[in-house]
Amino acid sequence: MAKILVRNNGPLKGRVKIDGAKNAALPIIAASLLGTEPIILEEVPNLVDVKIILKVLESLGSKVEFLSENRVLIDSSKINSFTTDRKLMEKMRASFLVMGPLLARFGKAETFLPGGCAIGSRPIDLHLKGFKILGADIKEEPDKISAKCEKLVGDTIYLDFPSVGATQNIMMAATLAKGETIIENAAKEPEIVDLGNFLNKMGAKISGAGTSTIRILGVEKLKGTVHTIIPDRIEAATFMIAAAITAGEVIIENCISSHIKPVIAKLKETGAYVEVNEDEDLILVVGNKNIKGTDIKTLPYPGFPTDVQAQFMAYLCICENHAKVTETVFENRFMHVEELNKMGAIIATSGKEARIAGVNKLIGAEVKATDLRAGAALVLAGLVAEGTTTITNVYHIDRGYNNFVGKMKALGANIERIED
Repeated sequence: MAKILVRNNGPLKGRVKIDGAKNAALPIIAASLLGTEPIILEEVPNLVDVKIILKVLESLGSKVEFLSENRVLIDSSKINSFTTDRKLMEKMRASFLVMGPLLARFGKAETFLPGGCAIGSRPIDLHLKGFKILGADIKEEPDKISAKCEKLVGDTIYLDFPSVGATQNIMMAATLAKGETIIENAAKEPEIVDLGNFLNKMGAKISGAGTSTIRILGVEKLKGTVHTIIPDRIEAATFMIAAAITAGEVIIENCISSHIKPVIAKLKETGAYVEVNEDEDLILVVGNKNIKGTDIKTLPYPGFPTDVQAQFMAYLCICENHAKVTETVFENRFMHVEELNKMGAIIATSGKEARIAGVNKLIGAEVKATDLRAGAALVLAGLVAEGTTTITNVYHIDRGYNNFVGKMKALGANIERIED
């Protein structure tokens, strides 16, 4: 098991380039199953989760070829299986996104229940609800789900919660359905827009992606295309907070500022200086040694992203006064609190709230990454802690950040990864 060692090395300085978005790449790769011609994806992040979903496609009969480190060719014209690999499915929740495309294109799909970070209940009932309304017969077993239909038929689907995964899966299923499908109370995330743009390039007829009502007019088939994945707003936010927590000065390259407005606003509230250059997709962050406490509340997009909650909490641990974090998206996303408290933070949780009493300094300790974003948060805390912070279970970090240690080092961080 690898581990990461972090030591306080003062302010971070320099420039860092953001990779393509993991949460956009995964559904787009799954949607490639709909194509009857080769597809080329650019700015594909070199991540463990991406490699897993590409293996899922290969297990179904797709041809996958890396043309370069971040450029991938996918040819799904000769798929020969509709049953996903159990071991691959158990490694990552997003692997369930292949069900919609398989059902749409071939009228049948059999998949095992997905795995992933243990950050709370993330039921797939809204996915299945959508498939059923479109006319699929669903058979549920303790560890496996099967779906079949002669032909999906468009209908109106209201989501009880604007689930990103359900919105994406239903969108993909509806592209080849007969007639029009309307998704109401749909998720609005930028990754939804990117998926819609990709599908439209393939010949789909989708409108409204990025709003609460998405309309999909079914077509006979989808072709090939070339598509560039949008930048990862969560990675960008993580490095922005890294600059702020160390009172550093960092330029974030390849970042769409409109995707992270809540993070920018909250950093400014704490006293950090943030300058946006929309023409060149750059954001400059200059930290302030005197961090003002502020409150954050996670919400579906365009609210404050739950995937940045842990990192921002680490930042608030050394604020001058008090702060409050309210988590409304996942009920079990405070597992990093115990680890931060080991480092001298003062955080008390009650239900969906975490109250933080700012401390003058954090102390290095041995802590474990309980999930992907918690791992990043502990690295940020380690950047300003006295002594050495040793982070275990870093495979979680590998799932969402490419060359995280290398990028931090390039900014001046005293950080190293040790393989065991």
